[in-house]
Amino acid sequence: MQQKIFKGDNLKYYAASTALSGVSLYFKSRLFEFFDNDIQAFWECKKLELEEFAHCNPDVSIPKTFLSKKEKINPDFEYENAIEKGYKILTYDDENYPELLKQIPDYPLAMYYKGSFEGINLSRTLAIVGSRKASENAKESLAKIISQMQNTDVTIVSGLAYGIDATAHACAIKNNLKTIGVIGSGLDFEYPSSNKNLYKQIEEGSGVVLSEFSPSVPPMAQNFPQRNRIVTGMSFGTLVAEAALKSGAMISANLTLEQARELMCMPGLISNPNCEGIYHLIKNGASIVTCANDIYECLSWTLEQNDKKIKLEGVEKNVFDTIQIEPLSFDSLCSKLNIPSAELMVCLTGMELKGLIKQINAKYYIAN
Repeated sequence: MQQKIFKGDNLKYYAASTALSGVSLYFKSRLFEFFDNDIQAFWECKKLELEEFAHCNPDVSIPKTFLSKKEKINPDFEYENAIEKGYKILTYDDENYPELLKQIPDYPLAMYYKGSFEGINLSRTLAIVGSRKASENAKESLAKIISQMQNTDVTIVSGLAYGIDATAHACAIKNNLKTIGVIGSGLDFEYPSSNKNLYKQIEEGSGVVLSEFSPSVPPMAQNFPQRNRIVTGMSFGTLVAEAALKSGAMISANLTLEQARELMCMPGLISNPNCEGIYHLIKNGASIVTCANDIYECLSWTLEQNDKKIKLEGVEKNVFDTIQIEPLSFDSLCSKLNIPSAELMVCLTGMELKGLIKQINAKYYIAN
């Protein structure tokens, strides 16, 4: 369904603004405000008006190529191209544009999206970021925390990348939570290709996939740090699930602090290099999160929770309690629990069938 045009074809000017690549994001937002958030006036800005803006805003650098780049962009084409591909445009004055995002200095004037905002509570947004090469321990711990938010109105925001991002989105969907994926390319691309199923699930009912880039912009390295400010900017807090000292997750952590939002960290194995950033952040004041309640307390959220407890007895309880602390192989469990191998095999098979545990790379893990 084609979106309704309003305020004198404003959508096409918003679409055109996304095509202004290589122009300072901060400059764009400040110029937009200079024209009282009138996107048509922003787009039709001439040299004299730009000089007036420069006089009123001496702290803002004026891109020398702004006017020349603008002349090469056809607003009608940008809008029609996106709509023909089935993309929707989220504009600054749209009711679904996150109010939190408007508070950052370099907010996007508009974004393209697929999916629906129906059911998304923008007052309960949590960003989750972390390593692309996430450990199984980190994925399992994150899955446990997200499972404790099951059936609440929390919205999980992440970047649809490998590792922690993919885990966050998948666990949100599994636990009946809405999720927003903010990507570092145009919507023509589903990157990485291994996440195509996640894209589909989000678009078909679990939330929205967002991009501030024109549809045909490919995934490029410089796009991802830029994308991160939206992930953190539209969220009340950021949970860092795993991060090396030099990583995209640490960029997101710093953005969270710059945006005056709550920074939280999920502790991991101290022997894991991908946890060095986590402990650096914790030492410098980030809150520690080991369960969903920690997040609720940090963000002052009051939510109903699912307090179902797993009731196990005998060998099953011993196995569950043991691998809850540390995933172990079959032989290690036999040795540690001093259980005959045949009895342990029957126990493990039964627990897998009940969905209590799962086996990954010859080790047994708690299954959330």
